[in-house]
Amino acid sequence: MKIKSFLINLTALAALVMLHACSADGGGRDAAVFEYISLKSDAGDWRDDFDGNALAGMQPLPGQSADLPWQSLKQGRLILRSSGSTILEEERPAFVGIAVSEPNFEAQTEMNYTPKREGDIAGLVYYKSAQHNIVFGKSIDDAGNTRLVVNKSKVTVKQLASVTLSGSDAGRPVSFRIAAEGVTCSFLYSLDRGANWTTLAIDADTSRSDSEALLGLYNYRNTYPAMEPLKPWEKGAFETGQYRNLFAEAGYPQAEIDDKLNGIFNQVFYGPDRVYFEVGDSLAYISDLKNHDVRTEGMSYGMMIAVQFNRQDIFDRLWRWSLKYMQHHEGPLKGYFAWSLKTSGERLAQGPASDGELYFVTALIFASNLWGNEGEINYLKEAQHILNCSWEKDGTDDVMPLIDKQHKLITFVPTVQGGSYTDLSYHIPAFYEVWALWAQDGRSDFYRECASAAREFFHKATDPFTGLNPDQSEYDGSHRSVTWGPNTFVLDQFRFDSWRVPMNVALDYSWSGADGEWQRSYADRFQEFLYLQGLHSFVDQFNVDGSTVQWILPAGGKTKLRHSVGLVATSAALSLVSSKARNREFVDHFWHSDNVVYDDGYFDAYYDGLLRLFAFMHLSGNYKIIPPQDSSSGK
Repeated sequence: MKIKSFLINLTALAALVMLHACSADGGGRDAAVFEYISLKSDAGDWRDDFDGNALAGMQPLPGQSADLPWQSLKQGRLILRSSGSTILEEERPAFVGIAVSEPNFEAQTEMNYTPKREGDIAGLVYYKSAQHNIVFGKSIDDAGNTRLVVNKSKVTVKQLASVTLSGSDAGRPVSFRIAAEGVTCSFLYSLDRGANWTTLAIDADTSRSDSEALLGLYNYRNTYPAMEPLKPWEKGAFETGQYRNLFAEAGYPQAEIDDKLNGIFNQVFYGPDRVYFEVGDSLAYISDLKNHDVRTEGMSYGMMIAVQFNRQDIFDRLWRWSLKYMQHHEGPLKGYFAWSLKTSGERLAQGPASDGELYFVTALIFASNLWGNEGEINYLKEAQHILNCSWEKDGTDDVMPLIDKQHKLITFVPTVQGGSYTDLSYHIPAFYEVWALWAQDGRSDFYRECASAAREFFHKATDPFTGLNPDQSEYDGSHRSVTWGPNTFVLDQFRFDSWRVPMNVALDYSWSGADGEWQRSYADRFQEFLYLQGLHSFVDQFNVDGSTVQWILPAGGKTKLRHSVGLVATSAALSLVSSKARNREFVDHFWHSDNVVYDDGYFDAYYDGLLRLFAFMHLSGNYKIIPPQDSSSGK
C-alpha cells in the first residue's frame, strides 16, 4: 500500500456526528491516543516498515498547525495522536488520515480514549466521498452509557450498530480492525488488545467510487459548554493566609475529600503497606521498603507530614530516631545527617544528602511555631544547630555548606565535588522564606536571596518546550556531563528525582506567588506535554526534550517504564498553578489513582506513597505555612 499526501474535500467530515465543534481553545477536551499498528495490502503482507519519509504522507486537518506532534515512530510502530486540545477551527473534528487506493485492504489500530460527554467520539474512519462516511468508534450517549458504535453519514447520521460497554470495559483501550472488500467493510473490535475479535457490524455499505478512500483516525467533541479551568490564584498564602481546595472546586464533596485524605495518611503510616514503624516507646523510622533502608529524605518527609497533621507523637518519634542514629554529633560532618541507614540504625553511608537537611530544618521550624519549645525537644534550637553547623563548613575535610554561598543554590551533596552542582528537585524557594521569617539565626537576608536565586534557577534548568528537567544540573542550568572511561555521557534525563519538581513549583506558587507569571507558563507547558502523551498512560522517564529514553533506570529490581502514581500525583499538584482546562482532568485522574501493585509486580509504598500523600495535601488545602500560634499570617 502506498502512503502519500492527498487532496480531498474534508468539508463533510464534520457531519459524522453534528455540524459544530468546541471552541478553538480546547477547554476540557480529552486526548484520544491512537497507536496505528499496521496496514495489510492485497498481497497479504502486514506493513510495519514505516520510516521517516513515510510520515510525510500524514496530513492534519486543514487549519491546524503542521508542527503539532501528530505522529511519531516508537518501537517499529507508527503512532498517531489526535488531541481535541489542538483543534484550531470550529466545525472541524481532529483528524489524521492516509489515502488508500486499493479497493481491498485491512487496517488495525489501538485506541486509548474515554469519552466524557454526549457526542464525544473517537475511532477509525473510512471516508469515500463527501456524502459517504463510516466511523467505527467509542462514544457516549445521552444516558451516560459508553458505547462502541458504527456510524454512517449521508447528509444525516445513521447508526449501523452499537454495543454498550459496562464496568471496567468502559475505560479500557480498544483495538479496531476494518476489512474492505469492494463496496463493503467489516468492522471488528477487541477489548483485550486484539487477541479475540468480535464483529460489531458486517458488510457496511461504503458506496465505492472511483476516487481514493481516506482511512484515518478521528476525534470529535460535540458542542457542549467547555469545562472552565480551575483558575489559579494570583496571591500566595504568605500574604492571604488562604489555601485552595481544588478537589472541592472540582465538585468533590468535602466529606469524601476528608475521608480520602485520612485514608491515604493511614495507608502510609498504619496500613498493611505502611512505611512507618515504631521502635520501643519513643522512636520510629520511615523505610524505603524496596531498597531496605532508612533515608533522610523519608524521615524528613515524615516529620513534615506529621507537623501538617498536628501529630506531635509521630514527629517526636521520627526526630529522636534521626537524632540518635543519623545526625553526626562531632567531627567534620557535625550537624549533618547520614543519608542512608539500615533499619537497625547501622549506617550504610556517612555523608549527607542536602534535601534531607532542607526538610528537617523547615519541619523543625514549623514544629517550633505550632507546639513551642518548652517541652522535651527545643525544635527551634535543633533547626538552628543544623543551620549554624552548615554555615561553618568551608571545604575543610571535604565538607561544604548545604547552600553554595556563591550561587545561593542548594548543593546536591555538601562536599567539594558534590557541592559543585545541584538537583532541581531539592529547590523549594518558599522554604527559605520560612527560614527568613522564623529561623532567628541572623541570616534572613541571605535566605531571601536564596529564594530568589532558586526561582530564577527553575527558568534555566527546565526545558522551554516540554517543561521537563534532568535530575541533576550545573549551577548555570546546563546539563551535567560525566566521563566513564573513554566515553562522556550527558545527563539529560527526566527520572525519579525530577518527579518532585512540579510539586515544588506548586508549593512555591501556593505559598508565595512571587514568580507567578513564569510558574503559570511552566505549569501549562508541563501538563500539556504529559497530556499529549496520554493523560492515563504517560510514562515516568523521558529525555528532557520529550523523546524516549534509551536506557531505563531500574527501581526495586524492576526495569520498566510505568504510568507511576508518584508522577500522576505531582503533575496533578500543578493544577494549583496551571490556567488551562486540562487541569481539571489531571485532578480527576489523580483522585481516581490508587497506589497498587503494577502489572509487573512492582510496588512502591514509600516514594509513590509519600508523593501521593503530599499531592493530596496540596490539592485539598492541607499543606500549609505554620506561623507562630500568635500570628495569623506569614508576613
